Amino acid sequence: MAQLYEPIDTLNTPFDAFWADSRNENDPPRPHWHYYIELIYVETGTLRAVFDRKSALLYPGDLAVFYPKQIHTLVPESPVYRYGVIKFDIGRLTLSTVYTPKLRTLFETARNDPGILPIVPAKELPPKQTANAFLTCIGEIDHRNYGYDMIVQSVLSTLLVSVIRVFKDRGLNVSVQQSAPEEASIDSVTEYIDAHSSEPLRVEDLAKQCGMSYSYFARTFHRMYGRGCREYIEFVRVCKAEDLLLFTDYDLTYISQETGFSDCSHLIKTFKKWKNETPKQYRLRRNCPG
Repeated sequence: MAQLYEPIDTLNTPFDAFWADSRNENDPPRPHWHYYIELIYVETGTLRAVFDRKSALLYPGDLAVFYPKQIHTLVPESPVYRYGVIKFDIGRLTLSTVYTPKLRTLFETARNDPGILPIVPAKELPPKQTANAFLTCIGEIDHRNYGYDMIVQSVLSTLLVSVIRVFKDRGLNVSVQQSAPEEASIDSVTEYIDAHSSEPLRVEDLAKQCGMSYSYFARTFHRMYGRGCREYIEFVRVCKAEDLLLFTDYDLTYISQETGFSDCSHLIKTFKKWKNETPKQYRLRRNCPG
């Protein structure tokens, strides 16, 4: 029997985007699930989205939202078709602040509301806006030019807010309270790590917040993200140090303090482990400030 779970390297590939069409020998996709949210935009043809024992027809300009851990597939209803796919870990969208809507919570609320069908017809969301978002994200991920991830996050966040507005018009309660840290689930722990990466973080404490034993949490996290939790925390801190090296003239002492490293030597050692060069070499090679 074919495996339904689709493994994805969520640590190194938080975003994926591509075009698929009737000429692709791997299309249509088999029923599957993963830990990403998946967006489908139909450019041409007609497709049937199948999810949670439900189905809905998708026409040109329509958008479908498949939620994390939701078994889903697409069934062609026309011989020729083309559609765009964007998959992403919503916990890695870091543009929002504590004052903006938490997208993860809003989409979880929408999923649990039987009145909110996760299909957005072209008449509810301007097709040009959706098409441009997919074109931009797919192009940026294909070429991976400098700063591509920032552009993808910006475009994707804008598109997701537009979807939430549509859901709000259908009756979605957007004033839901955010879960307290002690009520965090394994699905949202990466969001917590991102928000608190400058603070001391212990895997044991994260496991308790999720209501899990240390061993069960560690196994589940590794299965979901392809790396251990400690390694993931390291990765997030290195990414934040990378941003400060690129866009500021702060010295290494300040950067190490701001990104959760114990001192400069810890930052240098960990940064070299992930980037194969020291922070100073990284900054000089890119002619960054400082």
